[in-house]
Amino acid sequence: MRGREDEWTGLMRSAMAGDDAAYHRLLKAVTPVLRAAARRGLARAGQPPDQAEDIVQEILLAVHLKRHTWDSEAPFAPWLFAIARNKLIDTLRRRGRRIFVNIDDFAETLPGEAPEETASAAEVATQLNTLPQRQRDVLQSIAVEAASIKDTASKYAMSEGAVRVALHRGLAALTAKLRDHS
Repeated sequence: MRGREDEWTGLMRSAMAGDDAAYHRLLKAVTPVLRAAARRGLARAGQPPDQAEDIVQEILLAVHLKRHTWDSEAPFAPWLFAIARNKLIDTLRRRGRRIFVNIDDFAETLPGEAPEETASAAEVATQLNTLPQRQRDVLQSIAVEAASIKDTASKYAMSEGAVRVALHRGLAALTAKLRDHS
């Protein structure tokens, strides 16, 4: 387990430094672990495990959108499993039942801060469509298609700095819109 966590941390550090192949390897490595944890969490809550793929996709999207918040000096796994735990709880809450989730399924160490409220994928899509075209294109390219800043800059004939600005502004505007609608 420790070796796997060290590998994930190393891959995430490389990904944050711009190594797209490392990012792809990381996502490929964590997906089966997340899928198994989501299935266990759903089963323990008395829910059918058929929603596990949706939860995994929400986790991976959140990882991609929030990767800038990860502290590169900290291990990656606790950060990942905190997101996974919150996404599972969000899914179960949307079903309108009080449930208890065994947090041991997600990590030995979880941060003590309260989970943030998250918006549904439909809410995000609706609010994304209200953004200016350039911000929407950049967010779509980076967050959904997992393109790098460099590739996005080439695709839209923009400088990498302009892509970063559009990404930052788009994420800030999207966050504000989602906060206003919650």
